[in-house]
Amino acid sequence: MANVIALSVLVLVFVISTVRSVNMGALALVAAFVVGTLVFTVDTSEILDGFPASLFVILVGVTYLFALARNNGTVDWIIHAAVRAVRGRVALVPWAMFAVCAAVTAMGAVSPAAVAIIAPVAMGFATRYRIHPMLMGFMVVQGATAGSFSPIGIFGVITNDVMRQNGLPSSPALLFVSTFAAAAAVAAIAYVSFGGRALIARGASERVLVNAVGNATGVGDTITGSGSGDNSKSGGKSSGGTAPHEGALNLERRLTLLGLASLALGALVFDLDVGFTALTVAVLLTLIFPASARGAVDKISWGTVLLIGGIVTYVALLQNQNTVQWLGDSVAHVGIPLLAAFLICLIGAIVSAFASTTGILGALIPLAIPFLMTGQVNATGLVIALAISSSLVDCSPFSTNGALVVANAAPEERDVVFGLTMRWGMTIMVVTPILAWLLFVVPWSV
Repeated sequence: MANVIALSVLVLVFVISTVRSVNMGALALVAAFVVGTLVFTVDTSEILDGFPASLFVILVGVTYLFALARNNGTVDWIIHAAVRAVRGRVALVPWAMFAVCAAVTAMGAVSPAAVAIIAPVAMGFATRYRIHPMLMGFMVVQGATAGSFSPIGIFGVITNDVMRQNGLPSSPALLFVSTFAAAAAVAAIAYVSFGGRALIARGASERVLVNAVGNATGVGDTITGSGSGDNSKSGGKSSGGTAPHEGALNLERRLTLLGLASLALGALVFDLDVGFTALTVAVLLTLIFPASARGAVDKISWGTVLLIGGIVTYVALLQNQNTVQWLGDSVAHVGIPLLAAFLICLIGAIVSAFASTTGILGALIPLAIPFLMTGQVNATGLVIALAISSSLVDCSPFSTNGALVVANAAPEERDVVFGLTMRWGMTIMVVTPILAWLLFVVPWSV
């Protein structure tokens, strides 16, 4: 009975946080306290044993570093560099936005933060150059998803950490490549469906994007560095810590890019701790350039930190009280392992379409661990399928990323964009688990 109550409370946490503006992690911490003391009769110290200290450091470290990169204009420089790289070809601008979003989330940015930064620019392009808003919105959202499962991306860190802690085989590179390919495939379908071929047909006659970034963001001719003021003297910083000349790659941005590259190299080649390495790079940049670091700590994604901390703490409580083992044994006894695996993917897609993908990954993977450890299905294949199922539905208007796209659409197009994102989101919610299951679970488990 205690196990049923504990799992029911977890479901309530997801439902309440979806219909009310309450952080899911805060709800989960309260639930851990209530269920722990009243249902499992354990003390607070035992409840707090499940708090993910290492994951906390990772989340704080990478989001702090990304906040610095946003403050000092490095992210803006990356966006501008991508637009310049397409040399004014309108047909390539959506793919440039996909690449930028993938790059910033692959470096450790939280997916909604990347979309919040890039969606206004991208949707501005869409309006100015007669690009279908759904095409641009999908490129931004799927780009953010594509990068999030890198070994130092937030989704990748969570997934790989859970697998490693439970002694299950994991392949960070395969996870990243598979999820990236899935997101790119959805982006390609959207490109063809919403006017990509017409953009290609326009050809070179519309190579008019020299000042596109400035016009889209309202900052004038900054892409060419022709605005007033001397960027080399100011160090690329304004009084608020942001850079007025996004087109210039000054010393601060060079060192920031070097720091991001060092983080990736340290994590992938030398197996350094991602969180502490990111914090080290961020602190060094703060010491060298204190002016542009003002307010960076406030921009750490504390909401995500709270969400993950709460969810993981609650799930750890369930693990310690053998509720997870009980659930895994129940799933294993369904009798058809492949059906059980499909149901896990479908649940991930449905819940994630209306709630936090980060929270879903933090909860469902640990809950599936006992089932995975039975060896009835391939653990790596199922985790990849679950990751794809839970993340591609972020285009739903009920998820943060989809809502940001709708909010940044032109007012006269907003209702149309909402309807299209809802239909596409619901379709992906049903189709993706089926395809992911067929591609990654069935072939690897039979």
